[in-house]
Amino acid sequence: MTRLFDLLYNQLNTNPLEASLSGRDVESNWNSYSTEDVKNYAEQAASGLVKLGLKPGDKVAMVIYKNRPEWVIMDFALQMAGLISIPLYPTISISEFEYILNEVEVKAAFCGGLDLYDKLSSTRKNVASLKSIYTFDNVKGRPFWEEILYKEGLKEVEEIKKKITGEDLATIIYTSGTTGNPKGVMLTHNNIMHVIVETSKFLEVDTGENVLSFLPLCHIYERAVSFAWFHEGTSIYFCGTDNLSGPNGDLASVKPVVFTTVPRLLEKVYEAIYNKGLNLKGAKKALFFWALRLTDNYELDQNLSPIDKIKWGIADKLIFSKWREALGGNVRLIVTGSAPCPMNIIRVFCAAGINVREAYGLTETSPTLTVNSVKPGGSVIGTVGYAINGVELYIDKSSGEYNEDEGEILAIGPNVMSGYYKKPEINAQVFKDIDGRKWFCTGDIGKLIKGPNGKDFLKITDRKKELLKTSGGKYVAPAPIENRIKENFVIDQIMVIGDKQKFVSALIVPSEDGLKNWCRHKNIKWTNLEDMVKQDRILAKYQKVIDNYNPEFSHIEQIKKFRIVPAVWLPIHEDDSVAELTPTLKLKRRVIREKYKKEIQEIYA
Repeated sequence: MTRLFDLLYNQLNTNPLEASLSGRDVESNWNSYSTEDVKNYAEQAASGLVKLGLKPGDKVAMVIYKNRPEWVIMDFALQMAGLISIPLYPTISISEFEYILNEVEVKAAFCGGLDLYDKLSSTRKNVASLKSIYTFDNVKGRPFWEEILYKEGLKEVEEIKKKITGEDLATIIYTSGTTGNPKGVMLTHNNIMHVIVETSKFLEVDTGENVLSFLPLCHIYERAVSFAWFHEGTSIYFCGTDNLSGPNGDLASVKPVVFTTVPRLLEKVYEAIYNKGLNLKGAKKALFFWALRLTDNYELDQNLSPIDKIKWGIADKLIFSKWREALGGNVRLIVTGSAPCPMNIIRVFCAAGINVREAYGLTETSPTLTVNSVKPGGSVIGTVGYAINGVELYIDKSSGEYNEDEGEILAIGPNVMSGYYKKPEINAQVFKDIDGRKWFCTGDIGKLIKGPNGKDFLKITDRKKELLKTSGGKYVAPAPIENRIKENFVIDQIMVIGDKQKFVSALIVPSEDGLKNWCRHKNIKWTNLEDMVKQDRILAKYQKVIDNYNPEFSHIEQIKKFRIVPAVWLPIHEDDSVAELTPTLKLKRRVIREKYKKEIQEIYA
C-alpha cells in the first residue's frame, strides 16, 4: 500500500465491514456505510469530479463543523481522481478563507453545515478560481454532493489511479498558527502512509471493534488516525463533542475501545468527576476522595503489596469502575496529543484502568514523531514517548539559550513534509543542514531521557518562540508553568507574562463550574463571575493556589502577581470578536497580550 486510497481496497479485500463508517442522521440515529458502500460512493464521486472538468493536481477544499462519513468518502474520491485536498477549519474568518482559497487556486469545495455554504459562497467575488460548491446536507436549492455521483466514468478514474504514486502530493493542510498568515503544509501519500503503518502498531484494536472519532478531521492528527482505523479494520463512528457524555451520549452508544482526544477534553472530564465528588455527602464523599488520593502516587507498571492490592481493588470496584462506565465501559486506550497533557490527568485516568498515552507530532510531520506505548516499560509519564520507526530526533543545543541537556527538537524521517506551499523563504528557515542531512526544526524545546525499555523518551520543556526573557536577562519557559497550574480545578486557562519585565506574572481565566463548587463548599453566595472575582475571599483563594505551585519553580519562574480575567477564551466567538485560542486550542499569546494590555500595564505599573 503506497497510496492512501489503497487502504480502502485493502479493507474491502481482507476484512469488509457492514459498518465501516457511521454517523448520526438528522434524527440522531446512526447511519452506516459498509466497506462496499464506501468504495462505490468514492469511485462514483471521483468519476463525477472528473466529469466536472477537474484535472489531476487541481485543488478541492473541504470544510465541516462535525465529523461525518461523507468527509472520508470524499477524501478517498479526491485521491482517486488525483486531486489535492485542502481541508479548512470551519471557524476561520472569511478573509482567511479567501487567502487560502486564492493561494492554492481552489476549483471546487464541499462543506457540511449550512452557514459554511454561505461563507464559501461569499468568497466567490474575491476567489475567481472557485467554480463549484456542494454541501453534505441535502437542502433544497443547494447543490448536494451526491449529485456528482457518476457511474459511467469509472474506467477513466482507473486510468488516473494507475498513474498515482506514493510520491504524489495528497493534501495541503494550512496550519492555524498564532501569528501571521497560515502556511500550507504539503504532504504526500508516502508521508501520511508511513505514520499510518507505524502508529497502527500502538492502537491496541482488533478487527471489527468500535472506535469513536470527534476531533476535527481537517487536522492531520484525526485524519491520519481515521486512515489508521481503516488499516486496522475497525468500525468508525463519527460525532462531535456536543453529545459525548451521559446515558444517551455517543460514548454510551458506541462503547468504543479506543479514541483520540486533546488534553482539554480530558481535563473537563476530570473536572466534572472532581466536582461531582465535591457534591457527595458523608461516607460516599470520604470514599471518593480516598480513592482520588490513591492516584497521587500512581506509577505505570507499579508492583503493589498485598495490602495495596486490596486497597486498589476496593477503590476500583466502588469508584473507578463508574468512571470507566461513563466512558462507555470498553475503553482500553485514549491517545492524547496536540498540546501537553498534565501529569495528574494521566495518572488519574491510568490509575482508574483507563490507559491514557501521550504522543507528539506536528502537521509538518504527518503528524506523529513519538508515542508512548501501553506495553510494559513502553511509557514514561511526563514525556511524549519515543520515536516511531523511521524517525530520528536530534536535540540542537547550538543556540545556548537553554539548560545544557535541552535544545530545539529536530526531526528527520519519511513523514516529514516536502515543504510549505509557495513559501521558499520560510522553507529555508525551517530546515537545517547537519552533516549533509536536512533536519526539520520543530520550534519545540526538549530533552531525551532513557526509558525503562532502553529507548530515548522525549520530554518537551517549552516552545521556542514562546520563551520569555526578563529584563534581568533570564529566560523563562511559560508552558510548563501554565500546564502545571492549570491542573487546579478553579482554573480554566492561564497565560504567563513577563517578557522584558522585572518579574513573571499571569492572566488567569477562572473555571466557572469549579469556582461555583468551591463557593458552595465555603457557603459563599454566588452572583455572577464578574462580581465574584472581585471578592477578597475569591482573590485569596487564587493567591493560595499560586502560592502552592510557586515553590515547584525556580525563583525567577515564580508568579509574583496575577489578574483574574472573568471571560472565556475560545477558538471562535459568536460575536466575531478576535479568538484567544487557535483551532487546536493553543494560546494566541500576541492576541491575548493586546486584548488585555490595560490589565498587564496595571500589573507592572
